[in-house]
Amino acid sequence: MLVSVPALGGLLTTGCSDTFRPPTVRSGLIGAADVLTMSTSRWLQRDQPLAREFGREHIAPEFPTWGQTNPDDERYQQHVSEQFRHWALPVGGLVQQPRSFSLADIKALPARTQITAHVCEQGWSAIAEWTGAPLSLLLEAAGGVKPEARYVVFHGVDRWYESIDMFEVVHPQTILAYGLNGEELPVGNGAPLRLRVERQCGYKNIKFIQSIEVVDSLAGIRRGTGGLSSDFGFHWFGGV
Repeated sequence: MLVSVPALGGLLTTGCSDTFRPPTVRSGLIGAADVLTMSTSRWLQRDQPLAREFGREHIAPEFPTWGQTNPDDERYQQHVSEQFRHWALPVGGLVQQPRSFSLADIKALPARTQITAHVCEQGWSAIAEWTGAPLSLLLEAAGGVKPEARYVVFHGVDRWYESIDMFEVVHPQTILAYGLNGEELPVGNGAPLRLRVERQCGYKNIKFIQSIEVVDSLAGIRRGTGGLSSDFGFHWFGGV
């Protein structure tokens, strides 16, 4: 059985095991729960519904800066001082035309603005307005993904990393946000670019993105689970 999802420049066909199961399955009841949670969620989302969007009156007065707020990285601090004028985002791996994008390049892509709830696994939530480029359009600008592509990995300046599969990549609310509540994305919230994947928990929404890699497997990356959080025991699939 195959599941086809809209893809970059056509249709990307992936096997059910890719779409309905985590890239690695933990042992015992925890692993069974991982698979059951993800497969049930994906079945319910098979028509790619949008996450709930809110009116401006629901926006939190101050969106939290939880976690790392200003990476102690010399190159990053230089970019901050230059207001990211010389910053560039490499996009590589299984794309047809690997290349780097300036912040201006990304802002030149058609933008999406959405007011959504950030749901943190630590027990808090907040609503904010995010503006950015759909991830699918960025990958199209890199020539599209190759047929064997299965995951997109995001690497952060602070050594955080996360990944999502193509089912989430093609969702219209999966964006690379450079704006928060009508202003430039602040450093504390991950400037110049952070991921917004609105149907998953906050820890999947990686900040301070410094590179993007399209891969067919997560096995050779760090501990092979697909993200820093899952390397340390969190669910790879953080659906809400």
